Amino acid sequence: MQEITTDSRAALMQSGLNLIGQALSIFDADLRLCVVNRQYQTMFDLPDNLIRPGTYFEDTIRYLVLRGEYGPQDDPDEAVRIRVEQARAFQPHYMERERADGRWVAVEGAPLSQGGWVAVYTDITETKQQEALLRARSEELSGQVLQNAERLAAANRELAATITALQEAKRVVTETQARTRQVTEMVPAHIAHLDRARRYVFSNRQLPKVFPGTRADILGLTAEQALGPETYAVIGPHLDLAYAGRSQVCEITHPESGRRIRSALTPDRNGNGVFVLSTDVTAEVEVREALTHASRRELAAKITSGLAHDFGNLLTVILGLQDRLSRSQLPEDALRDVAGTLAAARRGVELLDRIGQIAAPRGNDRQPVRLEVLLRDLTAMARPTLGDNITLSLDMDLPDTLLMLDPGHIQDSLLNLILNARDAMGPAGGTITVVARAAEPWLHIEVTDTGPGFTPEAMKRGTEPFFSTKQGQGSGLGLAMVFDQARLAGGTLHLSNRPDGPGARLRLRLPLRPVHPQMILLAEDNDNLREVLRRMLTGLGHSVIEAGSLDEAKRLADLPGLTLILSDMQLGDGLGSALARADGPPLILMTALPPGDPLRAGAPGPILTKPFSAADLADILTQVLDD
Repeated sequence: MQEITTDSRAALMQSGLNLIGQALSIFDADLRLCVVNRQYQTMFDLPDNLIRPGTYFEDTIRYLVLRGEYGPQDDPDEAVRIRVEQARAFQPHYMERERADGRWVAVEGAPLSQGGWVAVYTDITETKQQEALLRARSEELSGQVLQNAERLAAANRELAATITALQEAKRVVTETQARTRQVTEMVPAHIAHLDRARRYVFSNRQLPKVFPGTRADILGLTAEQALGPETYAVIGPHLDLAYAGRSQVCEITHPESGRRIRSALTPDRNGNGVFVLSTDVTAEVEVREALTHASRRELAAKITSGLAHDFGNLLTVILGLQDRLSRSQLPEDALRDVAGTLAAARRGVELLDRIGQIAAPRGNDRQPVRLEVLLRDLTAMARPTLGDNITLSLDMDLPDTLLMLDPGHIQDSLLNLILNARDAMGPAGGTITVVARAAEPWLHIEVTDTGPGFTPEAMKRGTEPFFSTKQGQGSGLGLAMVFDQARLAGGTLHLSNRPDGPGARLRLRLPLRPVHPQMILLAEDNDNLREVLRRMLTGLGHSVIEAGSLDEAKRLADLPGLTLILSDMQLGDGLGSALARADGPPLILMTALPPGDPLRAGAPGPILTKPFSAADLADILTQVLDD
């Protein structure tokens, strides 16, 4: 079926209007004619220039007044003015009037939501004649009954006109509400209204996207039922102030997910509750924290750069002298002093090394890791250092697959958190629990203890370099290092206290990158480099088929089960781009050519710039295979 053009639609609509037995006209908000049908011109015997779109209502009325349509007029201009002002009011109306030629017309008008109005004119001459005949011939009917019947008929017609106007208004309101709801549901925030009883009377159904673990259908629920007791306990005091008439903007940490949520609570002006706007500002807060830590790392770098050389030389001299003294024939008290000096000097060396790591953390060396095995090995290694009065438990719910992680970072971070928990609980001991969970797209590792928990200052400043609560016993760099390593991996570290009792809770959140083994065709004409690349790929858990030339790669490109091709851009017998096919596996090209080179610009797929690490290779493989 061919599409109907705009002109065809207009002609189709006009033909339909012309078939209506009543006259019809639509004027816009400026009282200019938009639409009429043929009966409108015929009924009022109007010239062609008064039925053209854009004709002013005043011109038509003036023509009709001067022609005597409304009977004799002492002041025609005033008669025109009155009717134009009535039209501008856009009020629903129904009226019946006798025309100059003796015929009767009923006029039913209704305003439009877009501005302007529509009027329908019905010739009721025959109805009026029947009423007159009935009046003349029905002498038994009292005049009062007849008049009442006439008034009732007129009232019914007015009521019908009012009902029509109300139905149109209802339609407009319904459409407006639907559009408003659709718009609010597209906003990446939770918009809601709570009544005086703190029950939701409106919600754009976005609560689960801001507060994970909640439900979307919350109408009729109280704020505590919808958010949960733990979250409500945090946001409740701010709601109290909002209900007291004070607008609030609060920023809380969602206990369940660790997300940072900002909520604006605005009292309803009519005293009917509170409006709520909640947004997830986790990324904004993480950037802010990263900038703060970056400035401190810069400070640490300057300190290290200025003092490391001289401080290192000084410590070398001290260690050398004390080591020589420790082998001398000294009294026992002197030997204890020498041992103490040696321990202090070695701690200085360790502190200098840790400052250097904060100033310039090592890169990320991701590789396929069986996290369950790594965590079991780590907890087994850590238990002997905790003592008999501390219990270390491990709880895991992880996918049965390899994960792309930096095992060194994971081990350093968790060992640091476990030892911090041990120190926090002190001689009394207690329980340390490590929980690992995978919930797309994040890997969550949580370490809790049964110690006293974080003070408000420690919770706020715990990840700042050099901040410590160990009264001179700690460097203040442990949590800062864990935070930096998490940020380097694309995650974050969140500090809080346990909601179910005394103790600290530290949540390490890292990107969840499962390893899905692939069959990859590797095309590289350099034997040594091909061997290195093959080891990289198999180290990432993939199967590899090797080709030493373009011709060999083309013969292997149709193998069943092949999921990706990794090829050098310039092979000895041609260009690797020749392996790209619309119906074939995706192609990644490798090259040392600089950006802007014509060969790179015309590449049919993603490019991996040489030299690259195994982590770089893993990243581009994940990116291409996910697409």
